[in-house]
Amino acid sequence: MASLNFKHLRYFWMVAKTGSIARAAAQLHLAPQSISGQLSEFEHVLGVDLFRRVGRNVELTDAGRRIVSYAEEIFSIGDELLDVLRDQTAIKSVPFRVGIADSVPKWVAYQLVEPALQLEEPVRLICREGRLAALLAELAVHRLDMIIADRPMPTNLNVRGYSHLLGESGQAVFATGALAKKLKGDFPAMLDKQPFLLPGEDAAIRPKLINWLDANGLRPHIVGEFDDSALMKAFGQAGAGLFVSPRAIAARICDQYQVVEVGRIDMVVEQIYAITTERRITHPAIVAIRDVAHTSVFGGAAGSA
Repeated sequence: MASLNFKHLRYFWMVAKTGSIARAAAQLHLAPQSISGQLSEFEHVLGVDLFRRVGRNVELTDAGRRIVSYAEEIFSIGDELLDVLRDQTAIKSVPFRVGIADSVPKWVAYQLVEPALQLEEPVRLICREGRLAALLAELAVHRLDMIIADRPMPTNLNVRGYSHLLGESGQAVFATGALAKKLKGDFPAMLDKQPFLLPGEDAAIRPKLINWLDANGLRPHIVGEFDDSALMKAFGQAGAGLFVSPRAIAARICDQYQVVEVGRIDMVVEQIYAITTERRITHPAIVAIRDVAHTSVFGGAAGSA
C-alpha cells in the first residue's frame, strides 16, 4: 500500500463530519466533483469502500467508521501541535488512556486514577467506561494503556494482557434512613423480604453476593439490577432498595448518597485489578496508581496475578 495521503484523509474526514459531499465541498471551498474524485482515489489506494449512498447523503461503512476515529485523533494531534507552536511556553501533556469497567465503583476508580494527574510530567487523562470485553478489545489494539476492572484478565480471550491485583475489600450494605428504620431484627436477618438492588451480570461480585444470601436463607425482593455501579447507588439514594458497596469507601458512600450503613459482609470480597499489556509495571502513571492502591485506597498488601 502507498503511503497515506493526508489531503485525501482530510477530505474523507470532512465528508464524514458533514454527511454530504456537497456540504464538505462548500466548507473546503472546492467543487463536489473534485471531492468525489479524491475520495474514489483514496478508496482505491486503501482497497475498501468508505461510504455508501443514502439518498442525497452518504453514510460510513464499517471500514469508514474505523478509519474516521483514527482521522479524528490525527487531526486533533495536529491542532495540538499548532497550539504548542503558537505558544512556545505551553507544556505538552502525555495522553494516558484508562478503561474503567462499569461495575467498578466510581469513587474507587477516582481515588486510584487521580495520582496520575500529580506526576511531574503532565498527563492528559482520557477515561473510557464500558463492559470489560469491549475495553479489552481496545487494550489489544493499544488504544488503552490500562484497564481498571473487578476481575482479572479472562483466560478465554485471545488478548495479550496481565492482571495486577490492586486491592480488595469486603462489602457493606447501605439504605436510606427511612428504609433503615423499617428493617426488623438483627443483621443479616433484617434483609429478608426487603427491597434490594443487585449488581448486574457483568459484575464479578454478583454471584458471590447471591451465594451469600442463599447460604443465610435470605430472600430479599430484587427490585432492580444494574450494570453501572453509580446508577445503582443513585437508585439506592432515592430509597428504591438496599445496596452493597466496598467497605473501603463506606464513609464516602454515606456522605455522598446520604445513606446509612446497616451491616457488613466480610465474606463477600470485591477485588480490583489493573489489566495492562505489561507483565511488569513500568509506566509512571500505572506505578503511581498501584502505589496509592496499596498504601491508601485499600491499605493492604496486593500482588500480581
